[in-house]
Amino acid sequence: MANYLAQFQTIKSTCGHLVIAVEDVSDLWPTIKNSFEERLPFKRASLNNKTRNAVFVENLQAEFILTTDARLRSRFPQEQYLFWFREPYATLVLVTCEDLDEYKTILKPRLKLIVQNDEREWFIVFVSRAHPSNDQASKLAKKVYAKLEVEFSSKKRERCCKFDVHGPEANFWEDLEARIMECVRNTLDTREQFYEDEIRKLSEQRFNPIWNFCNFFIFEGLESLAFMFEMAHLHEDALREYDELELCYLETVNIGGKRREFGGLDPGDDQAALLIPGNKPLTQIVQDDSFREFEFRQYLFACQSKLLFKLNRPFEVSSRGYSFIISFSKALGLHESILPFCMREVWVITACLAVVNATNSQYSEGNAAPEIERQFYRLQGDLYSLCRVKFLRLVYLIGYGTEIERSPVNSALLSMLPWPKPAVWPLVPDGAASEVLQKEKIIMQENPRVKPFGIERKPLPLEPTALVREANRRRASLSAGSPSEMFDSKQGFADGSATDVSSKTSPSSKALANSMSRTYSSAGSFEGSVDRPMKLAEIFVASEHVLMQTISNPDLQKTLSSIQEIEQKYMDLTKGAADNYHRSWWKRHGVVLDGEIAAVCFKRGNFDLAAKSYEKVCALYAGEGWQDLLAEVLPNLAECQRILNDQAGYLSSCVRLLSLDKGLFSTKERQAFQSEVVSLAHSEMKNPVPLDVSSLITFSGNPGLPLELCDGDPGTLSVTVWSGFPDDITLDSLSLTLMATFNADEGGKLRSSSATILKPGRNTITFPLPPQKPGSYVLGVLTGHIGHLTFRSHSFSKAGPADSDDFMSYEKTTRPILKVSKPRPLVDLSVAISSALLINEAQWIGIIAQPIDYSLKGAVMHIDTGPGLKIEEPHSIEMGTYGSAAQNSADTSNSGDTGKDGNKDFEQLSLLDGKIEFPDWACDVTSILWIPIRAIDDKLARGSSSGPPQKQSIVDGMRTIALKLEFGISNNQIYDKTIALHFTNPFHASTRVAYQCSDGTLLLQVILHSQVKATLTVKDAWLDLQDGFVHAGQGDGRPVSAFFPLVISPNSRSGLLFRVCLGKGIAEDENKLQPESILNIRYGIAGDRTIGAHPPAAAKSNKTEGASQELIFRSAIILQRPVLDPCLAVGFLPLPSDGLRVGKLVTLKWRVERLKDIEESNVPQNNDEVLYEVNANPDNWMIAGRKRGHVSLSPKQGSRIFISILCMPLNAGYVHPPHLGLPDIDEANINCSPAGPHLVCILPPDLSSSFCVPA
Repeated sequence: MANYLAQFQTIKSTCGHLVIAVEDVSDLWPTIKNSFEERLPFKRASLNNKTRNAVFVENLQAEFILTTDARLRSRFPQEQYLFWFREPYATLVLVTCEDLDEYKTILKPRLKLIVQNDEREWFIVFVSRAHPSNDQASKLAKKVYAKLEVEFSSKKRERCCKFDVHGPEANFWEDLEARIMECVRNTLDTREQFYEDEIRKLSEQRFNPIWNFCNFFIFEGLESLAFMFEMAHLHEDALREYDELELCYLETVNIGGKRREFGGLDPGDDQAALLIPGNKPLTQIVQDDSFREFEFRQYLFACQSKLLFKLNRPFEVSSRGYSFIISFSKALGLHESILPFCMREVWVITACLAVVNATNSQYSEGNAAPEIERQFYRLQGDLYSLCRVKFLRLVYLIGYGTEIERSPVNSALLSMLPWPKPAVWPLVPDGAASEVLQKEKIIMQENPRVKPFGIERKPLPLEPTALVREANRRRASLSAGSPSEMFDSKQGFADGSATDVSSKTSPSSKALANSMSRTYSSAGSFEGSVDRPMKLAEIFVASEHVLMQTISNPDLQKTLSSIQEIEQKYMDLTKGAADNYHRSWWKRHGVVLDGEIAAVCFKRGNFDLAAKSYEKVCALYAGEGWQDLLAEVLPNLAECQRILNDQAGYLSSCVRLLSLDKGLFSTKERQAFQSEVVSLAHSEMKNPVPLDVSSLITFSGNPGLPLELCDGDPGTLSVTVWSGFPDDITLDSLSLTLMATFNADEGGKLRSSSATILKPGRNTITFPLPPQKPGSYVLGVLTGHIGHLTFRSHSFSKAGPADSDDFMSYEKTTRPILKVSKPRPLVDLSVAISSALLINEAQWIGIIAQPIDYSLKGAVMHIDTGPGLKIEEPHSIEMGTYGSAAQNSADTSNSGDTGKDGNKDFEQLSLLDGKIEFPDWACDVTSILWIPIRAIDDKLARGSSSGPPQKQSIVDGMRTIALKLEFGISNNQIYDKTIALHFTNPFHASTRVAYQCSDGTLLLQVILHSQVKATLTVKDAWLDLQDGFVHAGQGDGRPVSAFFPLVISPNSRSGLLFRVCLGKGIAEDENKLQPESILNIRYGIAGDRTIGAHPPAAAKSNKTEGASQELIFRSAIILQRPVLDPCLAVGFLPLPSDGLRVGKLVTLKWRVERLKDIEESNVPQNNDEVLYEVNANPDNWMIAGRKRGHVSLSPKQGSRIFISILCMPLNAGYVHPPHLGLPDIDEANINCSPAGPHLVCILPPDLSSSFCVPA
């Protein structure tokens, strides 16, 4: 079997291609050899895989070998059967012939003899040597080839092809390659079927006692089939066969009942051979009917990796490699007692590095999918991490572990990694006393590293187990010495144990340690010689000596020889793992390992790189909420920033240290953090930057409903601030920003007026609140100054429980702290009167001030009267509570002091500089102010002629008063309103001639119309007549009726009758003529000031006094001499007979005739000219002539003229025609015909032929 194994391995190492046999019948091979070999390798071949599916293979390697070659002829039949995969896959028969007789007698029988072997795949190549110029030779060659095709080819398969040495045909080489591939494909299918049948037979006998794995492996097994697939470049099929072979081997290894040698005891076995299939000959690892597990499993993985690299799948090599290293490490652990010391750790280190280096060299970035690429880098990081932790274990084992940063990551990894478990722990070699002494000095001189800020190092929750205990358990003999020698404090610290018993423990503790040592020792440990337990320095020296004997790799030996080399190797492994994790999706693992890199950089004094790495680690720990881990790393970052003079970063780190859980640091340490912040804040900072203290200082509004203000109101806002500082801290300034919820803009900024002292825990800060825009507001950013340092906090807090002073929450609350209502009416000012007041008399006007859900406390009203209006200064302003409408209406009839009717409160106020201050009782009730005013009008009232009274213009009696009310918290609210007041005379006088007596006496009726909503009492009236009129008889101008007093109700009328006649003479001096008559009325008024006109303010609004007060009203009346007959007649002449049409010009005519002589008529005269004016609706008429002008009319009776005008109708229908007027003549002197407005008919326009369209 050994010979076969050696021969099999030799074939595998030398034969890596297919063999194509050449049967040279006519000695042609030397001539055409070069031409054929130039076609190798085959560029693209089609083969069948194990499932009989076509697979295209590129660059298929092959070799042409003559059948007479010694490599083919020297094989025995048994060898051919065992190593069938190396036999030729096709036979190429070379023949030539130029004579048909020679072909029939010699060549044909010989070919029949060659091809009669059915096990060979063959085809014939006919070589033509005839020159193209020799037609006869060429024809003979063609005839022979035709005969050859008939004899040896068939319809199913072509077995012949023709090669011309002087110039082959264009498709010859394609045909040749097709024939060869067909033969190779058939041979592969046949041999594959044979191997599968043999494998199936042997697999069925696998559990028989006589079954032999070596036979299965070599003679009829999977290795031959896998190698055949590999030669044919069917790597996928070859990989499957190796996977099946591995499963089969593991099943045979795990079968109990037979103890097999594991292996791994040869020199150099500590170096992994995962990627070297020929590391050891198979003959060296064979054992009985199988192979040693240590070497054979690595051999199988090496074969698999070789195929995976050929398939360009380094990712799968990395994936399989990591899984294989883990599983094989467990197998090494099971046999650790028989393997060299630390063989497991050394092998894992070399295996990880070998896989990483090989896959990195074969991997091309960007060729794989992004997911596969990230997974690949994750596996590379895992391999580096595994190698790193095994390397750390060796470093701790030889005594250099204290030089490596004792981080939580390293402690956690080492705590899950046991110490080596040899059968017997190695002893200190002879002559190593000096080394032991040197180690003891190093251990005794070691001091715990002091962290920045004087932080005491706390035991980590995960630590490696005690090395001293483990080593002495596995000694050949163990003494019962004192536990203090085994578990002293220095040894425990150097070893990394957090549970080792110190030298100052109590007797009970020592007894406990003694019992523990006996418990962990085996029962046979006390037999034999009694030696002193090994100390930690002796364990280090013994382990180092034996470890150097185990390690055969000189580079690894050199690495473990000095602390500098160890630190550099540790740095390289950590950096490799971190870089690969960063390129995968396990970025957090990379960040954690950056912290280990930072620790080394910090130790070497490279603080810049250390700070950058620490920042990433701190960001990860803070984001995940791992405060225990953050407390380990953050002080180192702060120290780097302090050394680099990074003041902003150092302050930020100190704040973050203060923000961590209080249980992580002592009060003294937290006070040290605060003192650093305060001292640096009050120093001269080169580049001061805002410091974010969101995690240290939080704030929120007080519990309860938000503060509600109106638009434009200031206020005061109370905010609860939690301080995470351990001591009181003084804030030189403090401001708070409000954020509007309705948009992204910032609201107002609130500032504290003085320095603020924050105590630890809860503080209440009050801010003055300026007016804000309408909307809801939440707390924004808290900013301020500590010395020269500007800080800001974005952290929001919910209101904590009432009994909690240090409650802090980092959740942003959406509850509004302030609500400012939209602009709305806060107050309303209106007039309390509903009708006109007396003009030129002192009147009370009532101003109703109605607060609308708003306080008027401290309100001030400014009063500004308009032109023609003034305030009566001697009188005080009255203010009272405004009663209900029903009560006011019930008191309307009272004319006394009506300002006090229905009032609950009453007060007299003074007007100072045009201002009135509201009393406090009027802050939330509707109140009314009574202001005495007087409207001044110097014009005399004028009466009208007979008929209804002419409407007085609103503008004539209108007066305005401007009110400005200042109210609110600081009188910031302003309400302006201009109130219009209507003033009027008490009466309007109209006259008419009631009757004309035969003697010329006229009865003149004067009708008095009441214009106020008050009762008027007329006590006396007389008429001062104008020139030309005199009182009839001996009258003095008094009315005919003597029924005084005359009472006139509101809005009613009454009449007075005077007897007048025309004067007999006219005054010569026209300048002294009185042009109008004056009506004088002495009257009294009784009214309610809440309604309108009332007794003047001088009467104090008393009914009795108001009734006795007499007022005078004077009105001008113009009297004209009566007109009995008109003097002019105006007639509208008839229209044309054809009617009026739209768009047609027409002439309208009027006739003006004088009815009386001008001497007899009382009409104004201007010689003989009469002014006329034509008025027409412009929508219906277009005037073509003059609309206004003068015409000459003789003053003699009966004279007449005609006035005509040209116009055009614009609209069809019944419309009013134009009207002729005489502006200078009173209408009473004109007799019109027709007497009133009339209508005329306008016809539509005629049809126009220009708009007709012919049919």
